[in-house]
Amino acid sequence: MMEGDDVSRLLDILGNKNRRRIIQLLRQKPCFVTEMSDRLMISPKAVIEHLQMMERENILEYRSDINRRKYYYLSRDFRVMIDLENVKTSISSEALQQTDIFGRTQERIRIIRTLMDSRENLLSDLEYLERDINKKIRELKTSCKGILDSETEINLVLALASYEMNIDDLEELTEVPRAELTDVLEGLAVKGIVKRTGNLYGVCDIYGK
Repeated sequence: MMEGDDVSRLLDILGNKNRRRIIQLLRQKPCFVTEMSDRLMISPKAVIEHLQMMERENILEYRSDINRRKYYYLSRDFRVMIDLENVKTSISSEALQQTDIFGRTQERIRIIRTLMDSRENLLSDLEYLERDINKKIRELKTSCKGILDSETEINLVLALASYEMNIDDLEELTEVPRAELTDVLEGLAVKGIVKRTGNLYGVCDIYGK
């Protein structure tokens, strides 16, 4: 049984919705970073941060395939049980509580219904966005010949299009050896496509800044 600080750290982890979604996904099967990112619609950088936190707490582990791709899986499963002791209520107060609970229940149902309607609208918009993004990625791959010379260069540019990342995050995401990754990033910087600010890499704007 977990106690004290262990319980507090576990509750901190489970208190985050995206970490709970990752755990639920890994209950089904082992997954790699980009797979989790695509299925849960979370940025690869955020997925890596959640995985690193849970790895430190020994909640999950990974194995690598022949292509050095890391597949994460739960190292253990768990249940959270809350034990409420010494709860005493009188009959009159219980009746009042039931009335209050009924009102709160109706209000929460209304809020949930509103949120679910909003979710449906957002998902519809996201489907259109996903199609547009995939179309633009295909166009980029077709038109970039002579500028982006390898699949690694294209993947790095796509990874950095929305989020600045450091070399550790990029190595985790792309599973490209660090030495090769550094050379490719330097080449993209020379071309004016990628910039480095401190230990973070990102894509340049249209003026190469």
